Amino acid sequence: MFSRFGDTLAVTDPDSSLTYSQLADRAGAVSAWVAGHGSDEERTRVGIHATNSTDYVAAYAGVLLAGAVPFLVDSSFGPFELSRIAEDCSLDLLIHAPDTAVTSLTEEPLSHDGELGALVASRLRGHAASRLPLLATTEVCRFTSGSTGRPNCIEFSGRAVHAAAANWAKGTALGAEDRIACLAALSNGLAFNTSLLAAFLTGASLHLSRGLPTASRVVKLLERTEATRLVAFPALYESMVRRGSGAGFETVGAAISSGAPLRESVREEFTRLTGVPIHNYYGVAEAGPLTFAADGPGVGLGTPLPGVQLLADENGIRVRSESMGSRYLNAAGVFEARVDSRGYYHTGDQGRLQADGLHLTGRTGRMVNVGGRKIDPIEVTEVLREAPGVVDVVVFEYENRHGEPTLAAVVSAGPGASAQDLRKHCAQVLPPFKVPSILHLTDRIPANSIGKPSVPRLRRLLDDAHSN
Repeated sequence: MFSRFGDTLAVTDPDSSLTYSQLADRAGAVSAWVAGHGSDEERTRVGIHATNSTDYVAAYAGVLLAGAVPFLVDSSFGPFELSRIAEDCSLDLLIHAPDTAVTSLTEEPLSHDGELGALVASRLRGHAASRLPLLATTEVCRFTSGSTGRPNCIEFSGRAVHAAAANWAKGTALGAEDRIACLAALSNGLAFNTSLLAAFLTGASLHLSRGLPTASRVVKLLERTEATRLVAFPALYESMVRRGSGAGFETVGAAISSGAPLRESVREEFTRLTGVPIHNYYGVAEAGPLTFAADGPGVGLGTPLPGVQLLADENGIRVRSESMGSRYLNAAGVFEARVDSRGYYHTGDQGRLQADGLHLTGRTGRMVNVGGRKIDPIEVTEVLREAPGVVDVVVFEYENRHGEPTLAAVVSAGPGASAQDLRKHCAQVLPPFKVPSILHLTDRIPANSIGKPSVPRLRRLLDDAHSN
């Protein structure tokens, strides 16, 4: 696929760039390296745990080319969640950044002669648990928050991954002339579905950032690459609006937002400042990209993309797509239970279909969506309950002072407990995005008439605390 676009620019990061021919060569070198270190008995399972870079793209493509299965792990996951994934999914190898703490997981570091670029690799220790078999059609695995507190591993067939990219390209008129500035992690569905394979199917170029995507860093990326598309989470557009300037967006024709609700006032102000329309996009990890608001204006999430059928009724939003995952490798029967007899997947979202497309109205489940990442409050609650002095905990979604959804925890604790100590306790176990941004200590958790925690009263408690 890569070599047919020759010397056209394929992918860049702040330190390097690859043409399509160079990317093909790099992927071939990674493929040979994986083949030399992989399993002889079955397909090698290779975790990729790194931030966005040209090396990441070459590693992903090379693992596929080797006939191995890449497992795309969120780079914010620390040793605790990495160990869960390695055990649940029986990973053989891990390609990762040099500073990743993997000593407790690895059997040995593996050498290479530059095939992995600045990344390194380790062979992972075997686990006593039996190795769960992959489906024969599985070519890529990605992760989503699990109902048990462990990340669920979604198996995708090659056909589903290709359909996600091809239908996105067709439904959004992505072409070879496009230059995509992507500010989302490639392991996340927003980037994976809109920017990774979709760019390379069409001969477009993909431009990656590194580090915290501040407003000034984003502008530098846009100016350096002359990007025609910007792919980012709502928090970035909030940041650009607070910056108060539209400079640097002269080449951008469209901005794409997904992962969390984008306030209409932010969208309007961003377009006023930059002249660039923000197009909403709706997708779920298990089913791929689902809708796109091609016209930009309006508060809807758009109409279904090619290959997508969507229902929205009293039972919530259900979807059937050509990019659907196959199952969860490490949660038997859970995925299947969410698919009805007609093949529609229950997303857990509630909404309605209107003239300008899909509108979300809430959740049928308990997951909290913060910055595009789904967080299970029960997982965070269980971690906090293990902290010294904690009596009771309630974790829930709360809007911060900017009106953005954030994760909040109200904790009833004995003398000596502090919010700082509780945050440190969470950080030792959870990745940063799962550590509550708001953590409030109280003598007693307010309850309703039947003794359950009263979330409305908890919200008022936080409102009062923040107004003082």
